[in-house]
Amino acid sequence: MEKRLKALLRLAIKHNASDIHFGMNYDDVNIYMRINGGMRKVKSLSGDNKLIRYLQYKANLDIGNMTVPQTGQFEMEIDNNILSLRFAIVNSLNNANAVLRILNNRLRVEAKSLSRNSEQNAYLSKLLDMPNGLIMISGATGSGKTTSLYALLKNAPNKVIYTIEDPIEVYNDNLIQLQINEKIGFDYEEGIKQILRHDPDIIMIGEIRDDKAAKMALRAANTGHLVLATIHASNASSCISRMVDLGVSEAYLYEMLVCLINQRMINEEDKYVVYEIMDKEEIEYFRKEKKNSPSFLSIDKQLENKGVYFK
Repeated sequence: MEKRLKALLRLAIKHNASDIHFGMNYDDVNIYMRINGGMRKVKSLSGDNKLIRYLQYKANLDIGNMTVPQTGQFEMEIDNNILSLRFAIVNSLNNANAVLRILNNRLRVEAKSLSRNSEQNAYLSKLLDMPNGLIMISGATGSGKTTSLYALLKNAPNKVIYTIEDPIEVYNDNLIQLQINEKIGFDYEEGIKQILRHDPDIIMIGEIRDDKAAKMALRAANTGHLVLATIHASNASSCISRMVDLGVSEAYLYEMLVCLINQRMINEEDKYVVYEIMDKEEIEYFRKEKKNSPSFLSIDKQLENKGVYFK
C-alpha cells in the first residue's frame, strides 16, 4: 500500500494536483485528482480498496468508528522531499468518500511575482505596510488563496505575526502558527481571542467560516492590528455581502476594510493567477455607488483582453 500511495503522490506532484479524491462503493474504487481546479480520473488498480484503510492508519484515525467524519494529518517522504498531507473521510450507507490533500509546506512564491500585472504586484507588495485594517482574499478551491496569503506575509520580516489555521498549510519558523482543534474547544473565535492577548502586529486567519470568526476578525482590526483572512465569495465585492450575511455591521465592516482581493487560477499549461483588487478608495466608491468600478481591471476584463472568457 505504501508503494501504491507513493506512486499516486508522485503522479500528483508531476501534474501539480492539490488533492487526490477516493470514492469507494463496496469494493470498487474511483480515484480522481484535482488539477487546475478540475477533476481528472486516475486508473484504479486491484487492491485499491485497501488503500483507504491504509490512509486511515497513516492519519491516525479511528478505524473502528466509521459513523462520523474524521480528519487527520501525516507526513511522507517522496524523492527526498517531505510532504505534509491531510486525509479526510466520510462514510454513508453504501460507500465512503475520502480526500488526501497535499499541503503546500514549501512555499517559494514572492509577493512581487504573484500577478502578471506589474501594477498589481507593486500594490500587493506594499499591503503589509498598512498599520491596521482588514484584508480579505476570496477565490475558488485550488485557486491559491493560501499561497497568496503566505507570499504577502513574507513581506513583513520585522513584525510579530500570528496565524490561526485549519490546518496549517505552510510551515514557517518566522511565524507563530496556531492549529484549530475543535475537539478541545479551540476554534477560530477562541484562537483570535487568545492571539489578541499577545499584542501581534499582524493576524492571519485561515478562513472566516462563521459569524463568530467574522466578528472577531473585525474586532482585531479595530484594536490596531492588520488582519488577513480568506473567505468564500465569487468576486471581490461579494466579500462584503458574505460578511454581512455572517452578521457583522455593514458600516463597521466598511470602516475596517482596506483591501478586497479575488483570484482565479487560469487553466493553461503555464498556469497563472488573475487578481481582482479593490483598494480602500474603490471600496468607498462601491459603498456609495453600489457597483464596482476599480482602477485595476476586473478579472473578467483582464481575461477578455487576453482572449479568455468565463461562463
